[in-house]
Amino acid sequence: MAAKELVFSGVQPTGNLHLGNYLGAIVNFVKLQDTHNCIYCVVDLHAITVWQDPAELTRTIREVTAAFIASGIDPKKHIVFNQSQVSEHAELAWVFNCVARLGWLNRMTQFKEKAGKDRENASVGLYAYPNLMAADILVYRATHVPVGEDQKQHLELARDIAQKFNNDFSDSIRAHNFGEKFFPMPEPLITGPATRVMSLRDGTKKMSKSDPSDYSRINLTDDADSIAQKVRKAKTDPEPLPSEEEGLKNRPEADNLVGIYAALSGQPRTDVLREFGGGQFSGFKSTLVDLAVSKLGPIGAEMKKLTQDAAYVDAVLADGADRARVTAAETMNAVKDIVGFIRKK
Repeated sequence: MAAKELVFSGVQPTGNLHLGNYLGAIVNFVKLQDTHNCIYCVVDLHAITVWQDPAELTRTIREVTAAFIASGIDPKKHIVFNQSQVSEHAELAWVFNCVARLGWLNRMTQFKEKAGKDRENASVGLYAYPNLMAADILVYRATHVPVGEDQKQHLELARDIAQKFNNDFSDSIRAHNFGEKFFPMPEPLITGPATRVMSLRDGTKKMSKSDPSDYSRINLTDDADSIAQKVRKAKTDPEPLPSEEEGLKNRPEADNLVGIYAALSGQPRTDVLREFGGGQFSGFKSTLVDLAVSKLGPIGAEMKKLTQDAAYVDAVLADGADRARVTAAETMNAVKDIVGFIRKK
């Protein structure tokens, strides 16, 4: 069972996908299809680490799937599914709960941020979910994971778990003819500078679905009029656009809009500034409106069409889960043999 080069990544179905999700993750998912075998997962087990309304969870699982397909992910060539349909994720996570050490999880900064001061009231799932994330990756023995800044620590944990499992069970791994190690060490996949999209109302804060102002973000389901209105109302400063990147320092809103334009157009920021430097924001925003509408409008329209066809989206997820399960079951059966469980063969 030699590990193939394989990319795994997941997106939580927590509703209201926006431009930050698209430029920060989904655009790269689409590009990776040309160079790698890809598994893209709607991680609904992760979503319930905080309480979810069941009807809303069903809707958002379909919405994320629709966003994948509308953005250009091909569910026939690659695998798109929702995590809860492949039970091996949860099964391997339990084994990893017994491999990972308490001290490792205590160092996870994201739990501290999400749980806040009322840590005793957070779910056990929220605390242990990095172990499930490790299982998501390693149940496919994935070799590469596209990661943003906030997930690097979790990938490090997945590597620690893989290494400890390989060490703890080294004799059994060899005895079952899996060589010197069973799990690969998954590598972070750096796909160029990550596009960090900030709020349209405050350039110092990340674009977020939880921001009370809808004008802080461009949702993937926004129509052309909404996109245009939000870009035109985006916060700026009174100075003209600079001609060089140095001039964007201490100008977070200008920096954000230039970054969005560069990402949507596929140009380096230096080229954008060369073109628009010295000009006022009004002209730049008009061009950005046209660009954003041309890029995002078709995605939003296709998402709406797909979300109205629940049977099609569910069939894509079921087909993806069936294909994912073949690999996941093979891994899980091997893990059971290595750990010493008895199973029907």
